[in-house]
Amino acid sequence: MASSDGNVHNGRRQRQKEKFLKNGFDVFEQHEVLEMLLYYGIPRRDTNPLAHRLLERYGTFGRVCDAPSDELERDFGLSKNAVILLKMQPQLARIYTESKNSDKNFIEPETVGELFQNKFIGRNAEVVAMMLGDAKGRIIFFDIIAQGSVNSTEMPIRKMVDLAIRHNAKTAYIAHNHPSGSLLPSKQDLDTTMTIYDTLYNVGVKLQDHFIVTETKYLSLKDSGMADHIFLY
Repeated sequence: MASSDGNVHNGRRQRQKEKFLKNGFDVFEQHEVLEMLLYYGIPRRDTNPLAHRLLERYGTFGRVCDAPSDELERDFGLSKNAVILLKMQPQLARIYTESKNSDKNFIEPETVGELFQNKFIGRNAEVVAMMLGDAKGRIIFFDIIAQGSVNSTEMPIRKMVDLAIRHNAKTAYIAHNHPSGSLLPSKQDLDTTMTIYDTLYNVGVKLQDHFIVTETKYLSLKDSGMADHIFLY
């Protein structure tokens, strides 16, 4: 025989699901979004108090998803399945966003920064991304090419040249993320951008811009005024 508590929880879950189907998450508080997501990782437990505890610790839905897995298991008793469910959310957001833009074949300079920002959704470590265009301005390559900062190793530059030649590219854009949240380029970032610009120019490819990306913003070095000495010709 089902307990009255179980019936209460099941009744709330059903109401929340119907509320979502009718209105989407626009009418949900942040803790209700987290509570409902956890239904699918914790099938037989009231997830409302847990959602409140998680938000009290981490502050936002996104920070809950980015919290260390061992901490979520140890401090909140989450199962491996529940942790995986949370960890999937940023990755799914990136895949969803990129798939919506997958039919954009031509490079539109005013949207390149946004495309790079989408590429970095859910990535907590530094990585380097590259976009290549052909003579007609079509995107012929766009992906993560290295782990670590753009200036932490020579490998990204060698790989950039190799990819540009292999794809017969004429233009290139690069980006790397600053998980710290700072958009300010370091002197090393600028020096490395100059090296990349000159190296690609020598194989017939023009570096159009270098973006620095954080969780919520991006900076175009070309438009920033800090790299006028690089993007001269």
